[in-house]
Amino acid sequence: MSDESNNSVPRATFINIGERTNVTGSARFKKLILEGDYTAAIEVARQQVESGAQIIDVNMDEGLLDAEKAMDTFLKLIASEPDIARVPIMIDSSKWSVIEAGLKCVAGKPIVNSISMKEGIEPFIEHARKVRRYGAAVVVMAFDEKGQADTKERKVEICAKAYDILVNQVGFPAEDIIFDPNIFAVATGIEEHNNYGVDFIEATREIKQRCPNAKISGGVSNLSFAFRGNEPVRKAMHSVFLYHAIQAGMDMGIVNAGQLEVYDQIPQELRDACEDVILNRNPDSTERLLELAPKYKGTGEVAETQDAEWRSWPVEKRLEHALVKGMDQFVVADTEEARQQIARPIEVIEGPLMAGMNVVGDLFGSGKMFLPQVVKSARVMKKAVAHLLPYIEAEKTATSRPKGKIVMATVKGDVHDIGKNIVGVVLQCNNFEVIDLGVMVPFQEILKSANDNKADIIGLSGLITPSLDEMVTVAEEMTRQGFHLPLLIGGATTSKVHTALRIAPRYNGTTVHVLDASRAVGVCTALVSESGAQAADFAAKVATEYEAIRVERAGGTKEKVIPLQAARANAFKIDWSSYTPPKPAVTGSRVFAEYPLHELVERIDWTPFFRAWELAGNYPAILEDKVVGESARKLYADARKMLDHIVREKWLTAKGVVSFWPCRRDGDDVVLFEDDTHTKEISRLYFLRQQIEKRAPRANMCLADFISPKADWIGGFAVTAGHGIEEHLARFKADHDDYSDILLKALADRLAEAFAERLHERVRKTLWGYAPDEALSNDELVREKYRGIRPAPGYPACPDHSQKPELFRLLNAGQNAAISLTESFAMLPTAAVSGYYFAHPDAQYFGVARIGHDQVEDYAKRRGCTIEQAEKWLRPNIGY
Repeated sequence: MSDESNNSVPRATFINIGERTNVTGSARFKKLILEGDYTAAIEVARQQVESGAQIIDVNMDEGLLDAEKAMDTFLKLIASEPDIARVPIMIDSSKWSVIEAGLKCVAGKPIVNSISMKEGIEPFIEHARKVRRYGAAVVVMAFDEKGQADTKERKVEICAKAYDILVNQVGFPAEDIIFDPNIFAVATGIEEHNNYGVDFIEATREIKQRCPNAKISGGVSNLSFAFRGNEPVRKAMHSVFLYHAIQAGMDMGIVNAGQLEVYDQIPQELRDACEDVILNRNPDSTERLLELAPKYKGTGEVAETQDAEWRSWPVEKRLEHALVKGMDQFVVADTEEARQQIARPIEVIEGPLMAGMNVVGDLFGSGKMFLPQVVKSARVMKKAVAHLLPYIEAEKTATSRPKGKIVMATVKGDVHDIGKNIVGVVLQCNNFEVIDLGVMVPFQEILKSANDNKADIIGLSGLITPSLDEMVTVAEEMTRQGFHLPLLIGGATTSKVHTALRIAPRYNGTTVHVLDASRAVGVCTALVSESGAQAADFAAKVATEYEAIRVERAGGTKEKVIPLQAARANAFKIDWSSYTPPKPAVTGSRVFAEYPLHELVERIDWTPFFRAWELAGNYPAILEDKVVGESARKLYADARKMLDHIVREKWLTAKGVVSFWPCRRDGDDVVLFEDDTHTKEISRLYFLRQQIEKRAPRANMCLADFISPKADWIGGFAVTAGHGIEEHLARFKADHDDYSDILLKALADRLAEAFAERLHERVRKTLWGYAPDEALSNDELVREKYRGIRPAPGYPACPDHSQKPELFRLLNAGQNAAISLTESFAMLPTAAVSGYYFAHPDAQYFGVARIGHDQVEDYAKRRGCTIEQAEKWLRPNIGY
């Protein structure tokens, strides 16, 4: 389901409000409460939470009940149930006395449902003030003395007026206001009702714009009242309505969380008919849905109408369908059925399963299937194979020969493996056997495994720049030990040019840089071709291409490296006489032992998430892309679903630390002091300067240029959202679920980046406080429209990863955030971000790019190390 507001700002996950603990909406709950069976009533609440309700709505408005006593009793009972008490309570009543009875016995922050202006403004203000005193949030109905708002205009008018009163007269926090602009039934046969769905959706969009930080809710089941008795159609209507309402800005809704269909899995004809009704697209929309509805009545889950047909196919076709669609619900049963029909269990793999994976491979290769779908297919395949393995072992027979055997590893010192895992999954889907050695693997282990397993190819992966040197070491050792296997190089910091210049010359065999998973299959297939001539031709082609790169680079490039002295003379100029560096509001360190995950969700930049899955495009436009849009939407839906579990069930723990230090610039260094008397030096940060010749008026920048030579401040931070991840990764591994494994790692990375974004925002507005009035949208934050920068060691403006240990020492990051560094300066947990804070308005990001021998020599002198050591640290930037 899309979760995108009209102004393209990603928001937190849509919140399901459970509706079954409401005597006016649930006959069963009403019966239990009237009979005094609170034990069973508590189970209703528990089932709502287990089904995905993130808030439970409790209503005791029944004429035969003492509603105040019932509310008091029920709320006190569920407060002692940890499984239920972990979600907020919505106290729902039309009587203020019942609401107040509930407010007196709820721990935490409840939600009052509801108040309105139907009795006038004064009672509305009185109730709002009481709600605020209790510290509760409040649902405000779009209702005034004239009645309930039914048109878009009335909804917007009433909510805007209520917002003005609450915020400006009562002083009510805007973020605690939840408007309910009234969801009414559509498809009733009354023409005036036809636009009710559109009115709510369009009113939601405008209310969100006119009432900043307020939320939108609604009783979703009201929409489908005309189809009571036909649950499949009602569920489909609710899902279609929410799909569009959430895009318009709807934040939450009263809906049975366990009975919502996935928008994309609703049969096309039913989805279109529901959409026509809800969006009022055709005059005969109601009639068309009425004609279609009996077809789905009594079928149970809507998806069963889709299931019925393919479940009747022959088992071979069912297995192929499951693999292509990535559905693992029936794969074990179908695999067992195939095993009983086929002579030997290995033949199930060689036959229908590989036939299905060949279809997957063909679709992926032709661009008709995308990486997230392929990884889901691999999950299905692994579960099928896991079922068959005991039977294969019992026969003591060899498995069929794969296309080739590949040993893959993330090299020593590096802990990143998302890309490697994706490549491995894609290769397995194309009948390659992959032996994944994991992360931080020394060259000795890689080469031993290649020998022991009689591998056809070795694949190396790495994300951080020190990994490039380790890859060179592996290549040299392969030559020394007489290897002739093809060597594949991949990872974010690797490139074809670096591979051609630095790695390939160190190995006597074929070395190939592989850009991404989509290229890996073709490269590996060519290298292990049964036709030796084809493999030789491919290797010769790569060797020729890489030699051309070396010849071109040997002849020089268009970019001229100027002397360091000249680069410093062209430094970035700041008029320090007219600038007073702001002193941080918080000096020293601030530690965040467990940062609330829900605060990070809205700061996620989703574009890199899709790129990690090799889906090209920017969020949110990618969701509607003609080529990858469908795959992107399904991936996004899966991500949001898992993200909800991560936040609600606390799969991960976010920890961080931020510190500020008095400092001043000293040449290209920044000197840090114990206090703002600037007398006792505690550290020195060494920065590099651009040396590429620049056209006037462009400067040769260095990060030190943004620090005053007299007195200034600099900040540092380290954050992670990766604590706790291993437990869940182990669970996914045990379940042969590569898809969820990769999805969780990618989301943890996004949450860590979101933590860095959120913390930087707090630094600017409060902790340092140099931009207290900043008010930027999430889109503006992603585009870095704020003052200040947070460059990180190992990245373009300060490319030396070896500066990281000193930053970690200053932050005491090990103790304060439980983040450690490997010998190659990779951070553990892997979902982590660290860096510096610069506050000057002119501070900007840049890339150091190529540097000359004179700067390397100068850098070694400043740091007190050998030139060889400096060259190792700075190798990717060395231009000689």
